Amino acid sequence: MEMARFATRRMLAAGALALAAAWPAMAQEFKLGVVTFLSGGAAGPFGIPARNAAELMVEAINNGTVPAPYNTKGIAGREIKMILVDEAGGPSKQVTEFRNLVERDRVDAVVGYISSGDCLAIAPVAEELKKLTILFDCGTPRIFEERSYRYVFRTRPHGTMDNVAAARYVVDLLPGLKRFNGINQNYAWGQDSWEDFSKALQKLKPGVQIGTSQMPKLFAGTFTTEISALMLSEADLVHSSFWGADLEGFVQQGKARGLFDKQLLVLTAGEPSMFRLAETIPEGTVIGARGPYGVFAPDNALNRWFRDAYSRNYGAPPIYASYVMAQAILGLKAAADKAMAKNPKPTQEDIVAALEGLTFEAPSGTVRMALGKGHQAIQENPIGRFKLVGGKPTIVDIKRYPAECVNPPEGMPAAKWIEAGFPGAKC
Repeated sequence: MEMARFATRRMLAAGALALAAAWPAMAQEFKLGVVTFLSGGAAGPFGIPARNAAELMVEAINNGTVPAPYNTKGIAGREIKMILVDEAGGPSKQVTEFRNLVERDRVDAVVGYISSGDCLAIAPVAEELKKLTILFDCGTPRIFEERSYRYVFRTRPHGTMDNVAAARYVVDLLPGLKRFNGINQNYAWGQDSWEDFSKALQKLKPGVQIGTSQMPKLFAGTFTTEISALMLSEADLVHSSFWGADLEGFVQQGKARGLFDKQLLVLTAGEPSMFRLAETIPEGTVIGARGPYGVFAPDNALNRWFRDAYSRNYGAPPIYASYVMAQAILGLKAAADKAMAKNPKPTQEDIVAALEGLTFEAPSGTVRMALGKGHQAIQENPIGRFKLVGGKPTIVDIKRYPAECVNPPEGMPAAKWIEAGFPGAKC
């Protein structure tokens, strides 16, 4: 009997030693939830390039091979373990997936979300669960205009600058502009984009008229009725914030029917598709990348490394979805590195405090967390025109608009800023 008790004690002690030995290894792991479209119409043009960038950045950070100032290994001294989630399925499904990441997988942070509808649904849940969440792409300005957050950040500019910059560009490009049309997806992103563009254009060009505004449902894919309406409404240009399969379907269908022979095409988020549609996008189309990404990115050490590594690994250049994913992960690392200067083993609260109001470097240049009480990034926004040069898709006639020219000042909602005539804008 005594021998049995002794054996049991030895087994318990051995188990305790094994757990103790395993704990440091587990503590060295930083679990990062990454959410992007892996299926559906947004996967090919946006989601998969974003996933590729996440994989590349996680591996490089774990190996310490990112150029300075990111050449230390891991986040907060811990190796990143990425948990990948498909964004397809809509906001309700994404809220469930987010709760699973936090409560089941016990992630240390979440980087994710392309759809503005998903971001609007996730942000309050992230705050409720007190989990550091970085929105890497979605564009609606409403995120930080409608409420304040402690645990939610967006490390790329919101969509107002896309449309204010596009409006400024076309006013200079078309001095005789009299009438314009629009086609945008009928949800937060499309509605906000059209409101910002149309109101900005009317402020910059008093007397210009709206022809028709078409609002098909998200991922409609076919736009026969909408294109007919656009063709019946004579105008100098047609504005669209379409993205993913909707953008590609609209460009192909609109060109086939001759829509762009009469109306200049303005694609505020067109850069991701310019390589896929090189033979289809009309020459002269006005194109943006929602910031200094992709073909608009600056020539710096981080960008040279990122473009080379991405192209080598995936056989194609990175597009803006790739850039903003990389930017979000680097913003997280920059905040963790800053927090480690004060605490060698920073907590989530330390990292959150460090990210608030942070200025950090990325392949796209300098990123400033200047709006939303330090939770919303701003950057410059370049716009240009599409041209095939030697069969290669190229952007020409580029204009770069400073962040202070195309973003509202802190504390002022975008719609009110535009309506007031862009007070404080520095162009």
